[in-house]
Amino acid sequence: MRDWRVKRRERTRQLIELGGLIAKAELIELTGDDRAVIFGMLIEAAAKLQGDNRDQQLLLWRRRGARVFKQNQLAERS
Repeated sequence: MRDWRVKRRERTRQLIELGGLIAKAELIELTGDDRAVIFGMLIEAAAKLQGDNRDQQLLLWRRRGARVFKQNQLAERS
């Protein structure tokens, strides 16, 4: 397969997975599917990552995300 097709498929998969995270966080329902609001939230998160507390913020979000992933996995097994 051509290199550009592989890269395109990888990019498409990444975008689908990221969209799935937006849905899993219930942001679609919570915002009434207002994409400007969702985009604004993402811009706010990006701004926080450019600040002085970047590492602390990443740690907090990583822990929170890992905890919810684990809870979802346990719920799916039950």
